[in-house]
Amino acid sequence: MSDERRPGDAGGAGDTGGARRPAAAQAGHEAGHGGLGTRLNWLRAAVLGANDGIVSTAGLVVGVAGATSERSALLTAGLAGLLAGSLSMAAGEYVSVSTQRDSELAALAQERRELAEQPEAELDELTQMLTDRGLSGAVAREAAEQFTARDALRTHARVELGIDPDALTNPWHAAGASFLAFTVGALLPLLAMVLPPASARLTVTVLSVLATLALTGWWSARLGAAPPRRAVLRNVGGGAVAMGVTYAVGSLLGATGV
Repeated sequence: MSDERRPGDAGGAGDTGGARRPAAAQAGHEAGHGGLGTRLNWLRAAVLGANDGIVSTAGLVVGVAGATSERSALLTAGLAGLLAGSLSMAAGEYVSVSTQRDSELAALAQERRELAEQPEAELDELTQMLTDRGLSGAVAREAAEQFTARDALRTHARVELGIDPDALTNPWHAAGASFLAFTVGALLPLLAMVLPPASARLTVTVLSVLATLALTGWWSARLGAAPPRRAVLRNVGGGAVAMGVTYAVGSLLGATGV
């Protein structure tokens, strides 16, 4: 929010003289934390995307391995699953982020119109929002006037809408990140299945997938400041179940000659 993050504004409005410098420093400090939060969200999304690639591709190639030991069939199924999954993830992320961006742009356009058509009402609204956050009436009014004089649209976007106009998510970036994360994750079970000799394929794949799932579970828990043990068990357990079910189905189909 702008009253928290913009240097020298709301903090300075309630102080005098030299007190404005600490307020600006605090605002910059909080802005840095906001940037860190954004980066952590991207990193968490990348870990989860890679995790999707690992589990879905592992389930696919292990299922096919239950039905046949032919390397060409395993490679074909694995590559098809990798491409289908990565493109699906990218398309879904592009649509989702585009919808969010369109909504944010529409909200910003409406706020811009309201500021142009009824500036006094918007100033009163901003004053009330700052008052609701704990400022006294006089300080809130002075802060609202300073915010409005500096950049009214950015202030209302951050305080009223919770949108940072300078940090709207790019749908192409989001789609590319999802595509890359899924692909990297999917390559592990695919290579683990097709590179080793036939007698070791299944064992190598299962062990490498479970070890990687333990790592991604631990890492995602650390990013979310959650206990890692539970996250690791969920991740490993889910992957093991997925591979077990698909292998059983593949074996059944292979035994019946389907």
